[in-house]
Amino acid sequence: MAKVLYVKVNPKADEQSYSSRLANAFLEEYKTLHPEDEVEKLDLYKEEIPFLDVDVFSAWGKFASHDELTEVEREKAQHMDQLTNQFLEADKVIFSAPFWNLSFPPMMKAYIDTICIAGKTFQYTEKGPVGLVPDKPVLLIEARGGIYSVGPAAEMEFSQKYLKTVMNFMGIQSFTPFIIEGLHLDPAKEELIYQEAEQKIKEMAAEF
Repeated sequence: MAKVLYVKVNPKADEQSYSSRLANAFLEEYKTLHPEDEVEKLDLYKEEIPFLDVDVFSAWGKFASHDELTEVEREKAQHMDQLTNQFLEADKVIFSAPFWNLSFPPMMKAYIDTICIAGKTFQYTEKGPVGLVPDKPVLLIEARGGIYSVGPAAEMEFSQKYLKTVMNFMGIQSFTPFIIEGLHLDPAKEELIYQEAEQKIKEMAAEF
């Protein structure tokens, strides 16, 4: 039995989000094909994700000096640790997110900051940082209004590139992007683009 972590990165209701709709279609097919697997959902807009703030940095400093943490520092540090462990314990990870202002929604960056922890998911060495996370499948399902994979706007794409780099940084090489683009270029074609993408992503469920 595999543990699958589904990370939803969108404040909208599922039916109002193409990325969430695709993720649901994928998971429905995946569960049918892998009924023994356990799927856990993490909604970043419903879960309280700690930001890197003065409390977090203070807690990290106190860990090194063995000073006592305040209650707030302890709560934030423990929650970050729980989220990191959840990510580490998953055998497979699925992210679904929209493409906003050339990148991810802000909660995605907050989550990445939470799980990029020196000594747990990577470590510093004389030869540079080294990932500590064993390789595992990671799937990004992303919806974009325009075209950013090719053409003049390709240089402005900072979501897929970023997540792939972060996963590689932590040791994960099995990163697969599933990108649906051009949804807002022609409103008459939006649903057709989505339906074609849904069929393709269902086919991916057998191999994930």
